Amino acid sequence: MSDVKKILGNYSKDITKTIEEELAVITPNNLAEASVYLTRAGGKMLRPALTLIAAEAVGGACESALKPAAAIELIHTFSLIHDDIMDQDDMRRGMPSVHNVWGDDVAILAGDTLFSKAFGIIIGNEGTTSDQNNKSLATVADACVKICEGQALDMGFEERFDVTEDEYMEMIFKKTGALIAAATKVGAIMGGASDEVINAMYEYGRLIGLAFQIQDDYLDLASDEETLGKPIGSDIGKGKMTIIAINGLASDDTGRLLEILKDDENSEDDIAEAIDILTNCGAIEYARNLALESVSQAKVTLEILDDSQFKQVLVDIADFVLERSA
Repeated sequence: MSDVKKILGNYSKDITKTIEEELAVITPNNLAEASVYLTRAGGKMLRPALTLIAAEAVGGACESALKPAAAIELIHTFSLIHDDIMDQDDMRRGMPSVHNVWGDDVAILAGDTLFSKAFGIIIGNEGTTSDQNNKSLATVADACVKICEGQALDMGFEERFDVTEDEYMEMIFKKTGALIAAATKVGAIMGGASDEVINAMYEYGRLIGLAFQIQDDYLDLASDEETLGKPIGSDIGKGKMTIIAINGLASDDTGRLLEILKDDENSEDDIAEAIDILTNCGAIEYARNLALESVSQAKVTLEILDDSQFKQVLVDIADFVLERSA
């Protein structure tokens, strides 16, 4: 297997440079600094890297997809800034969140600036046809709508404990998977692929996006606090309806799990008890198997591509989604 983290790091250099160049013209200084802040905070840049790798995997040039890849990262960053404002989260990527440094008003403007710049970057992409740029623009716009729908669904789940698995899968696709799917689809479009290949690359991104979020649910219970950077079982403490909680509630005849999820003042013992219930009823294993199946299906979609080092990297990234520990 290739070293996925190293590969992502190599791609991130050009992506970061492109973003810095595109955001350098923003004024005043506080808005410029708030806008570029999170892009310098050391994220994996998985989504834009996937755009570049997908372009190469379908036989295109990395350069043709560089600006659209940067646009994908700006959309992702915009969503993080606004999520942190809505959730009033004080930290992001180990640093104070944008609204914590500049206040809510500037943070909202920074997110809006990144959102707008992303579309301008795609429209102005050179070396590709207007048809490619228009298709990419439509793909990103569709993903943005889905992100908002996914966030609204997630917020609507906060006071519900009857969320179904289908509802949850729709939410995580829209909130997390849609932009990853857009990233791989845009790469295929910019790489000059056929419609059949473009659709396959979208499906690949959709499936690893689902696996990515399910793995997050799994790590909340199966990782350790130091690696994860937050207490184990924090989703339980917040009463979040993850795929694990949904499956566990369907299996727990005692009603104790529901009591814990509804309680806003759970002790560490309560959370440990909930984890035991979820382990014993197989809900944690169920989530892990669901993520494994999504990754397996994602690899099957890649069979449409000719063998190449870039196709292999896409296979390795699918595995990486499940091998990460945070």
